[in-house]
Amino acid sequence: MQHRKLYAGLGGMLLAGTAAVAGIQASSATESEKPAAAPSRVHLQADLDALNDSGASGHVHAEFKGRKADVRINARGLAKNLPHAQHLHFGAEARNECPNVFDDANNDLRLNVAEGVPDYGPILKSLTTTGDMSPKSGLAVDRFPTTPKGFEKYERVVNFAPGAVLRAIKSGKGVIVIHGVDHNGNGAYDFAGAGASELDPSLPAEATDPALCGVLR
Repeated sequence: MQHRKLYAGLGGMLLAGTAAVAGIQASSATESEKPAAAPSRVHLQADLDALNDSGASGHVHAEFKGRKADVRINARGLAKNLPHAQHLHFGAEARNECPNVFDDANNDLRLNVAEGVPDYGPILKSLTTTGDMSPKSGLAVDRFPTTPKGFEKYERVVNFAPGAVLRAIKSGKGVIVIHGVDHNGNGAYDFAGAGASELDPSLPAEATDPALCGVLR
């Protein structure tokens, strides 16, 4: 009787061990068949505040999924029926914030792009309506939103390269800047308002001066 009990006990242990191995194998097979985890979503927001007495305001929402971001901009009070260049700025050496009146280095009572760069950094992405979104399209005024009645409603998916810069943007160091200020209120970008742009002397400064700025948090 004792031998039969011992054999029965050993048999039970062997069966249990076999079942455990089978379970591990099944679990491993299941794990290998599982799809890769979906990239986590990161939501960033920015309130856009007026620069250069533009009188404009706006809001940005950026939903990141992995290396792609769905960027939506709603703004009002911009110069009517005129193109507005807009960019996502970031700089490793920049303060990654919006400029203020104290950044008016030449005391001409307005902020130009160059005066704001130490704050918001260089262009990382050009938020164009179509085509290229690299810094090369920073002045592609024919591919930026125009604003009937001063309103802008924009949405586009932006692709990013993996790495430290993308992590910095997701952590709250990206700055959205919308450009274009009709300084003299005549309904056009002209040289009478503020002279030539420091970025391109063939363009009026009114076309490139920043009108709105906000940090994505």
